[in-house]
Amino acid sequence: MKTNRLTLGALTLLLAAGTSLAQTRDPLRQTVEQAVNTNPEVTARFNAYRASVDAVDVARAAYLPRVDLNASVARDYDRFTGRLPEEGQTLTRRQVGLNLTQLLWDGLGTSNDVARYGHDRLARYFELIDATEQTALEAARAHFDVQRYRRLVQLAEDNYVQHRSAYLQIQSRFKAGVGRGVDLEQAGARVALAESNLTTEVANLHDVTQRYQRIVGSAPPKDLPTIAMLKAGLPASPAEAMTLAVRQSAAVSASIEALRAARALADGRRSAFQPRVEARVRGAAGRNVDSLLDQTRNATAEIVLNWNLYNGGADMARVRQQANLLSQATDLRDKTCRDVRQTASIAYNDTRKLVDQLVYLERNTLAIEKARDAYRQQFDIGQRSLLDLLNAENEVYTARRAYANAEHDLGLAYARAHAAMDQLGRTLGISRTSNVADDASGWDQSDDAPTRCPAIVAELANVVDRSELDARAQKMAAGVPPMPRPVDATAPVRKP
Repeated sequence: MKTNRLTLGALTLLLAAGTSLAQTRDPLRQTVEQAVNTNPEVTARFNAYRASVDAVDVARAAYLPRVDLNASVARDYDRFTGRLPEEGQTLTRRQVGLNLTQLLWDGLGTSNDVARYGHDRLARYFELIDATEQTALEAARAHFDVQRYRRLVQLAEDNYVQHRSAYLQIQSRFKAGVGRGVDLEQAGARVALAESNLTTEVANLHDVTQRYQRIVGSAPPKDLPTIAMLKAGLPASPAEAMTLAVRQSAAVSASIEALRAARALADGRRSAFQPRVEARVRGAAGRNVDSLLDQTRNATAEIVLNWNLYNGGADMARVRQQANLLSQATDLRDKTCRDVRQTASIAYNDTRKLVDQLVYLERNTLAIEKARDAYRQQFDIGQRSLLDLLNAENEVYTARRAYANAEHDLGLAYARAHAAMDQLGRTLGISRTSNVADDASGWDQSDDAPTRCPAIVAELANVVDRSELDARAQKMAAGVPPMPRPVDATAPVRKP
């Protein structure tokens, strides 16, 4: 495994690729890049990754010899009781020593530690990739939300203008003696409602603007163009989308590496049942070395074996503990896989649902606008009431608002689908640096792929059949009474 040390600039995961600096850059792309480069969560993950690289070096150091330099000055007093007469000896000792210790065998404990920290490093790497992709998604969400609420504020302003204009016309008629006071009160009530809607949308715009600034690190630009629809690169079916999501998801990869690290730690726990063998070389020089009169030098070379025979059952308990933690890591891997599949499935379904929904909402908006225009003409000649006109204005506002929300939801759904498959950055035309890609080159799930994570696309029960609904509507229009719907035998019976 590589332990190359990377700078934050080299590890920035989203860099411009294939575009000239002189060209006009996509605002969404600029938003995502700036968020990834400045977001504290990404930099925190980066620092965790760098720490894990250092942890591998710490574990590997056990393969190398340990050298200690020691020096001491002491005054020793020894009393010999086996001599007659009994006498004592006082020595002043000064010595400098050098100790070299080389590990020869520790039951593969060091090997398992190096493997564990290597897997932990890859887990931190994939967590960094996942944090970057999620930050990119949150930046895209903030971008779309600012666009959304700017549009909704415009619609609320137009709605207020329409109601205010109607109110002024009614007020003019009332002052001229040709209008009714109740119409003026009704128009005033609708103006107040329009003002309330405008205030709400302005407050919502403030909130999403602050959220944009928190994620991206700066205020959104004053001018944001039309919504970016990231249609390219999506798979043709939901099953393919879920398969790609699990295969490419950095979150799943991180959970697999966490499982491998737990397995290496479980193997390392068993090294406590084997002896530890070390080679030691020691040399010292000075006066009265080792408290021996007139000794000036001493050198020792030895092989030392230490084998713990009993430790109160702690070593066996640690083995059992790590076996349970290994099972937990397996469960978390499968849970992560299920979460990723669900996210990818919902996001992919939203892209298809909203495409169809926009067609119906556009048709609805055009029809209501035509009806509103006709109502206004009829109101001017006295064929429609003021309430009809005001209701039509509200329906136009509601329809336009629903269409704007669905349009921005669709743009966000495309971004969510790409992020679920860990390809939002590539879809935006930006790529990862070669240094980062090399850190996990050749990586695969192999036998550690999730096992309790079905790839089956759920079939929905009672899916809407429009042809059947149209047939029921046609019978009802012809005066045929509707047939009672079948009762679900599995449904609980509600007592009176």
